[in-house]
Amino acid sequence: MKPLRMLLTLVPVLALMACSGRVAQKPTSIAQAPTASSSGYVIEPGDSLDVRFFYNPELNEEVMVRPDGNISLPLVGEMQAAGRSPTQLEGMLKNSYSRELRQAAITVMVKGFAGQRVYVDGEVGEPQMVNIAGNLSAMQAVASAGGFMESARKGEVLVIRRSGTPQPVVIPLDLNAAISGTDTSQDILLQPYDIVYVPKTAIAEVNQFIDQYFRQNIPIPFGVGYGINN
Repeated sequence: MKPLRMLLTLVPVLALMACSGRVAQKPTSIAQAPTASSSGYVIEPGDSLDVRFFYNPELNEEVMVRPDGNISLPLVGEMQAAGRSPTQLEGMLKNSYSRELRQAAITVMVKGFAGQRVYVDGEVGEPQMVNIAGNLSAMQAVASAGGFMESARKGEVLVIRRSGTPQPVVIPLDLNAAISGTDTSQDILLQPYDIVYVPKTAIAEVNQFIDQYFRQNIPIPFGVGYGINN
């Protein structure tokens, strides 16, 4: 299922390649690229949460956020955790437990992180998921995936970033400039769930890739999961 999800996420990017000699028709500049939310960390499926009750320690739980984004707790049952910050989840839990407890003093701590990874695909040695440990730049992610192949278009690498809407943001990077040192700002820091896609030099080959993997092998419309940024 992981390769399928990756292919579905890359659909809008590859469709953009097919429509133009440039990789992205309406790219987002580095300066305009969305950055991490100022509200802090957002809980993801697979995260481990430590839920602590100040006045009712017998209710303390360490729970895993399920793939559907929910957690299950005593007295209140199912709660949506994914997509919220720990502070937001605390507020929801306090509101729910206030009907059951006299004093609902609750804290939520993220004990284990599951979503700290990016995806690297295209003309690299070993397309794969790369874990983020601290800061990770686009060049470091490519190096972790085996480096550029000879057919790679280093001057127009794409970073596809979730922007809080169904449509991802496409950020073209000139990593040739970063490699030569003429513009090191092109080597941006990545965020969890970014996709770094390194295209081939020849657009015709990309069209062939689209035809082989999407029109023939995957019986779904191009718009599934993400909108096309056009």
